[in-house]
Amino acid sequence: MTRLAFVDAGIRTATAVVATAGHAAFVFVPLLHLATPAEWRTALTAGVIAPPSLDEVGFVHLSTPDQVALPAGRLFPGRTDLVLLVLDPDRIVVPVRFEPGLPTDPASMRFPHAYGPVPAAAVLGVLPYRPRADGGFDAPVLGTVDPGWRHAVLEPSLLRRIATAEVPVTGGVAVRTTTVPGSPEHNQLLVSGRADAAQVTADAERVLDGCAEQWVLLTGAHLADTAAGLAAGGWQVQELLGMAAPAGGEPVARVAQVDAAELRPLAEAAWRRDLPGMDPALIAEALDGRRLEEAVLDVRHLAVAAGGRLVASAVLKIDGGTALIDAISTEPDHRRQGHGDALLRTGMALAAQAGCDLVVLDVVADDWTRTWYTRRGFVEVTRSWSARRTP
Repeated sequence: MTRLAFVDAGIRTATAVVATAGHAAFVFVPLLHLATPAEWRTALTAGVIAPPSLDEVGFVHLSTPDQVALPAGRLFPGRTDLVLLVLDPDRIVVPVRFEPGLPTDPASMRFPHAYGPVPAAAVLGVLPYRPRADGGFDAPVLGTVDPGWRHAVLEPSLLRRIATAEVPVTGGVAVRTTTVPGSPEHNQLLVSGRADAAQVTADAERVLDGCAEQWVLLTGAHLADTAAGLAAGGWQVQELLGMAAPAGGEPVARVAQVDAAELRPLAEAAWRRDLPGMDPALIAEALDGRRLEEAVLDVRHLAVAAGGRLVASAVLKIDGGTALIDAISTEPDHRRQGHGDALLRTGMALAAQAGCDLVVLDVVADDWTRTWYTRRGFVEVTRSWSARRTP
């Protein structure tokens, strides 16, 4: 398979080059593995996907996107907690053989079987996979698996994996997390399909009734008009740029990994600065919700100390081959001392050590940090909008 480099940022993408009407076209054909969030978390800790089937039959069951609905419906009818691990075939490293499935399967169907543990870093995305009303499954619609896709699916997937319930809405789902009912981040609408502002507002009123704040995440440039409509309707809307860069580099000595509890005061202060007017009780519950992420992701808490106390922090979230750097923050009286740069560099280095090739993050579109990240090798790969209002 010929590889295509993401030249602007040096980001490697998994693509096959094919000729179409005399022109080069780039097509990524992933392989898929069915799992639960708990099984995927176990694989993240181990560094490999090695389910019981590996010992039982000698291989890891995989599928192509066109095939996966068949084993899902046969093995997990009606299951609402499945995820699809989207794998880059070139990173699987062990032999993959296309072989017959069960005798009842179509005679022409050959399933990919990986003969050995599959590296967790081969996973480019983790997609919640939900059944139809009759308990069966449809073939997933993946789109183009590129850096923008990898960024766009990560946060909604994370929120869905820790949610206790999902409610279908126009263009997406709403997540409800009963363990942190007051956290607007963990009880919000996640919209990536077509939906206009009136539909989003109606769904928020229906599904988020009783929430002290209503939040919506609109993912994808095609929802720009929807975001504008929400703003015109009184929502507070922020445009976010998804940016990406290759993982790598060396960690900075002044940055330490710490327990999440040690970062709590810094995180609360940062939320108050970034979201003025938000109820402190809601901020506290949102931070409680973020602790839930550790059950489904590899989460690292990074900090810089000065004068005997922590003054800057960041969170690194590792999900297979993709890492998200979140919440880089420095106390105002300790800025312009390189702490943010040290946190970023360390996060990118730790991501590479964990096997990630891509680091992603979000910035507010009109904020000065956009230029700051650009100077450090990050490029825009996707757009989204965060909307919030108090009913």
